[in-house]
Amino acid sequence: MKPVLGFIEYRSIAKGLEATDVMLKGGKVELIQATVMCPGKFVALISGDLSAVKEAVEKGVNLDPALAISSFVLPNIHPEVIPALSGTTSAEVKGSLGIIETVDATSGVVAGDIAAKAAKVHLIEIRLARGMGGKAFVYLCGELSAVKVAVKTACDRLADEGVIMASSIIASPHPKLTF
Repeated sequence: MKPVLGFIEYRSIAKGLEATDVMLKGGKVELIQATVMCPGKFVALISGDLSAVKEAVEKGVNLDPALAISSFVLPNIHPEVIPALSGTTSAEVKGSLGIIETVDATSGVVAGDIAAKAAKVHLIEIRLARGMGGKAFVYLCGELSAVKVAVKTACDRLADEGVIMASSIIASPHPKLTF
């Protein structure tokens, strides 16, 4: 069974932390990340089986629906999404580098999942909105043709939602390029 990812975003740090506690106590889910984001929001990501994640996210939102900004349950996520979110992947760029920048955290997670499923690429990192004014970005690498397909597919699939800020492909990044 492929993992399921649950996401909740609150406009209140206090209520977001409390909602995360409710999600963790409510079912058999694993906390992937819980953090304060810019500008003064709180986000939590959980994983587990589909029914447990759905129930936990619903409970988290229902704690204070007026302060819950967004939530989603993403079933069958690509296996590299959770390591890319938690910063446990190799940061070494092999081949070309693709970057997808989104206007919010939710879209960054979805863009990373779409890109990883679209072509044979390696997700380096999915960074969510810390110190970036609420935005998110995805770094991925692989052969140039695969990177192009992955970035284009994610951008095309999310174009109608207006959540893609920008994207770039660097065919042969300089070895000293850091990010």
